[in-house]
Amino acid sequence: MKLKLARTTLKAKPRTVEVEKIEEELAEKSIFYFDKDNSHKELKEMIEYFEEKGYSVYMREVKYGLDENEYIYEVHIIA
Repeated sequence: MKLKLARTTLKAKPRTVEVEKIEEELAEKSIFYFDKDNSHKELKEMIEYFEEKGYSVYMREVKYGLDENEYIYEVHIIA
């Protein structure tokens, strides 16, 4: 499953990452930021993937501007 990481600048395109790569990075960090271009269904599938492996997952929307469309998803994955 591929997901788009949050953009680093407003004009940048989001970078794509595989769920397996996120799992490898869990040893180093537990907070990930995903772009608003990801569908809610894709993010729910990722949450289910990690919960089936025994992780606790928390997701929320983070607003970074006044416009309604200026947000990213913050996901905490904890062992």
